[in-house]
Amino acid sequence: MAVADDQAGIELPWSRFVAIGDSFTEGVGDPDADSPGGLRGWADRFAEVLSAYDDEFAYANLAVRGKLIRQIAEEQVDAALDLRPDLISVCAGGNDVIRPGTDPDEVAAKLDRVIERLGASGATILLFTGVDTAFQPVFRTIRGKVAIFNENVRKVAKRHDCVVVDQWALEELQDSRFWAGDRLHLNALGHHTIARAALEALNVPHDLTPLDPPPVPLRTWRQARKEDVVWAREHLVPWVIRRIKHVSSGDGIEAKRPRPEPARRGRYGGAEA
Repeated sequence: MAVADDQAGIELPWSRFVAIGDSFTEGVGDPDADSPGGLRGWADRFAEVLSAYDDEFAYANLAVRGKLIRQIAEEQVDAALDLRPDLISVCAGGNDVIRPGTDPDEVAAKLDRVIERLGASGATILLFTGVDTAFQPVFRTIRGKVAIFNENVRKVAKRHDCVVVDQWALEELQDSRFWAGDRLHLNALGHHTIARAALEALNVPHDLTPLDPPPVPLRTWRQARKEDVVWAREHLVPWVIRRIKHVSSGDGIEAKRPRPEPARRGRYGGAEA
């Protein structure tokens, strides 16, 4: 794996990166047979770039889909600290915020306690705002909750001197072509976009270029409604049933990268999705 010419000679301040969170950080929506757990995702892509700077750079990913912030606090925080990272990413609270009846202020208070524990390690902490859900009819109704949570995320970041990746400001994510078929998780294009945003938030030089999505397929009104029905049957209804039964999509799933290891792929460059 080669480092681009404009990156040669640059030494980054981090040598061990640990990612915690839910499906977003696990990489759901970005399947890849060559990646641990069969998923790549933004964190893998991000770590691959950092690994190109340092042969000894190590990366662990403890994120598991479906986890609420309480579960992340109980199951992942101490495990992350035990790995002694100097860079930690935390994206948590999204599964809480989208649930009916939850209070974004209370969710943010739990996030603050998580960051306080992690911050005591002295590691650089990367936080994420939520995506603007205006483009998605199903989640448009919770846009206000997400906005309130985001403002709280920014307050938490300021209080604990964290770096923020502002997903709300990423216009690409308002395009359905950056999302997987379940309309809840990013696809490869979306995860690539987040990796770029995270690198830029940390001022890390890179050569990941924006990727052009495929053309929007032409659909009649009837075809679009048929797709909505199929989506509801395959994705929305199972999600609702899990909520009713109090089960999680992450039940029984282990972290895909529990130990810090190098993150490298066969080739490195901006053209690779």
